Amino acid sequence: MSAKNTPTSYVRRSTVLFAAAAFTLGLVIPYRLALGHPQQQRPQGFPDLVGGLKAVPGCLGVETARTASGKNVIFAWFEDKKAVLNWYSSDTHQHAMRMLVGDQKPDAPLQGLPDDIGPILAIASITMSDKPQFEGVSMPLSQISIELYKPVTGGIFLGSRFAPPGLKVSGMKDYTPKQSK
Repeated sequence: MSAKNTPTSYVRRSTVLFAAAAFTLGLVIPYRLALGHPQQQRPQGFPDLVGGLKAVPGCLGVETARTASGKNVIFAWFEDKKAVLNWYSSDTHQHAMRMLVGDQKPDAPLQGLPDDIGPILAIASITMSDKPQFEGVSMPLSQISIELYKPVTGGIFLGSRFAPPGLKVSGMKDYTPKQSK
């Protein structure tokens, strides 16, 4: 493996990974219920995170899932850093943050992330617990995380992609037969 392709340089080149606690708390506080599952309802007064994300200028798309290990996950694709900051400053996000951490003032979001970066995939996950487990956090959760990624060149798809159509990835190959398009 050349120095150009070491695991460390690969990670630096291919992903932008952060844990930004305040951003995370506002993005994925869902209780499972705020994820937008039609058969479930959000807790009283809790904002619609998925709807709020979709309404933010620069948000390209949103998906939700529940993993086999019990994590509730939101995938949100953003055009660029400005779009992520639009979400951070949105009424929905600010309301969710206040519900979770009250008047605590978090550090400024996305410090150290270049202004001209994009697109960005935010993968936010939360695992609920029986009771609150973290000092200063009133929600019953055992895990909460946000990870930000930048797509790398390449990839393939047949039929459609997981990412929204508006997300452009250099070198992405479409193997869908012409008659199916």
